[in-house]
Amino acid sequence: MTPDPVEGGISAQVVWQEVEQHLGLGRPVIFPLQRPGKHRVDYVVTDQADICLRLQLDPRDHLPHSSLPVIRVQETSVEGMRMARLTCTEPHLLRDFHDFLNSVATRVVAQGLTPRRALQDTISAWSAILERPRVLDTRQRIGLLGELAVLDALAEHLGWNTVVAGWKGPDDEEHDFGLPNFDVEVKTTAGERRRHVVQGAEQLTPGPGRDLWVVSHRLTRGGARGRTLTECLENIRDRITEDAPSAVDLFDQQVHEAGWRPDRRDDERWSFRDTSLVLPCGQVPALGPSVLDHLPEELRHRIDQVTYRVDLTGIEPQPGIVPPELRTFRLP
Repeated sequence: MTPDPVEGGISAQVVWQEVEQHLGLGRPVIFPLQRPGKHRVDYVVTDQADICLRLQLDPRDHLPHSSLPVIRVQETSVEGMRMARLTCTEPHLLRDFHDFLNSVATRVVAQGLTPRRALQDTISAWSAILERPRVLDTRQRIGLLGELAVLDALAEHLGWNTVVAGWKGPDDEEHDFGLPNFDVEVKTTAGERRRHVVQGAEQLTPGPGRDLWVVSHRLTRGGARGRTLTECLENIRDRITEDAPSAVDLFDQQVHEAGWRPDRRDDERWSFRDTSLVLPCGQVPALGPSVLDHLPEELRHRIDQVTYRVDLTGIEPQPGIVPPELRTFRLP
């Protein structure tokens, strides 16, 4: 499907909220960023729930080169015009890539740089600050959203004091929640499949005499109907303040330990892609501590951590066994 140009005036910047709305609706669109008579610059939301920037090239222009592996530059033809097409190879970086494309477009439209120079200058500027990443990257934010959804569901049954005290995820403990009757490990992805990274041979292993449940969430960018991480955190904190004020300080400390800073930018909206999957740990493929038993002791102690990825796509939960505390989730 060919995107339609968006109506309205020409601007060197595209607002993320507009992009997010089109992504949420699955509606492709072209934002023309250059003034008439100038070389064409198009910000495109594709029908593949992706974004790209198209920059018109002169016949003798070399195709711009990207020194960043996640930024791909390809040559394309649009209405007979030779253009460079900038895309990102990592879908979870879409929000950050949006800012990157705006930076490139501004250098072309407002500063009059060539596409090659605009890309090089943008990469140089971003590379200078990338050594100091945001407090929470997109994967971490998604993970925190998933834990907050479980926190919210548990509190409906167990109360805020118990649930906040049992929230162990920010403390880097083996499991995200340690509750009176069971433990919970939460995995959240924005991918098409339920692929989750497991950190350590103990993460999907139940403690002695304990039941361990694995919750798998799939999130998608939610457009106007979605929830930001800031909104979820503020909503939960308000409810704790009202219902269990003695737990507020601990909640604030846990959120801080998770890496959240309230002054950081947060305009990404998320919603559940589908119903969350809840499985007993015995139904989840896992590498337990015994995976290293075959190694001699002098070699075994040299392996610091086992990290692997499991795919839970298509696994059917066993009916009737999921605890009532883990049957319904929402982004608070």
